[in-house]
Amino acid sequence: MSASALPVACLLGPTASGKTAAALAFAALHPVEIVSVDSALVYREMDIGTAKPNAEERAAAPHHLIDIIDPAETYSAAQFRADALRLVGEIVARGNVPLLVGGTMLYYKALTQGLNDLPTADADVRAALDADAARDGWPALHARLAAVDPQTAARLAPNDSQRIQRALEIFMLSGQPMSALLAAPRVQDADAPYRFVPVALEPSDRAVLHARIAARFDAMLAHGFIDEVRALRARGDLDLSMPSMRCVGYRQAWDYLDGATGYDEMRDKGVFATRQLCKRQLTWLRAMPERVVVECCAGDATERAVAAIRKTSKV
Repeated sequence: MSASALPVACLLGPTASGKTAAALAFAALHPVEIVSVDSALVYREMDIGTAKPNAEERAAAPHHLIDIIDPAETYSAAQFRADALRLVGEIVARGNVPLLVGGTMLYYKALTQGLNDLPTADADVRAALDADAARDGWPALHARLAAVDPQTAARLAPNDSQRIQRALEIFMLSGQPMSALLAAPRVQDADAPYRFVPVALEPSDRAVLHARIAARFDAMLAHGFIDEVRALRARGDLDLSMPSMRCVGYRQAWDYLDGATGYDEMRDKGVFATRQLCKRQLTWLRAMPERVVVECCAGDATERAVAAIRKTSKV
């Protein structure tokens, strides 16, 4: 990386940690354009369940990589990396301050560490794996994965359909286990013009975040989340095999509308799935020794985050 690389702040954190409030507080003080680092916000028609910034919040500062694809489409970490690098360059050229905000750590990793040479998704392979799973169950496919890629299988739950499918897809397309490909050197830019600095909103007491998650999920339900999912189902071209419908909350609401669960069970499963997402996000963050940590449970968390972003961005 060039010694003259421009520092760019990346406000990262688990769900309900206060990222939006901190980003908008910083944007109120500087000419900021926000680039979303969130794999759920890319989808149109998915507003409530993704906690998407509302119209007023998005009017406070330009936002990018929100509402850019249809839920029937896919968006990869490679696409995010290319789009984010392009957008940062355009924002800087306009004389504004880029601020990356989100909680999809895979996107951040792709942006800052480059990409492995993994095969892209293949609809035919995925359809075949979905058919096998419908017949035999995902634990059977997990066992199949363990036979060809024990290292990857060991870190996946037997019902983690999305990751099991991806790992098997990679093996079927490349003939190599995903663990071996991930261990290979990454493709990176030799002279990256930017130095991305993570500012991490993290809780000292995870129970506080858990309470926020439950309150947020209940608020989503009160504001029409089930109706949002009902409308998506009514389109007729979406199903639970698609990345959009695998977003936290959407799968649980879909099962409820299918009659597979009751309302209270759906609510509890949605809250639990969100807490599990939070746990994974914190695990990613804590593997970044270079991050600037801000206590997100503090009463002045927003002010602390703004100060850290300002220092990082040198504005």
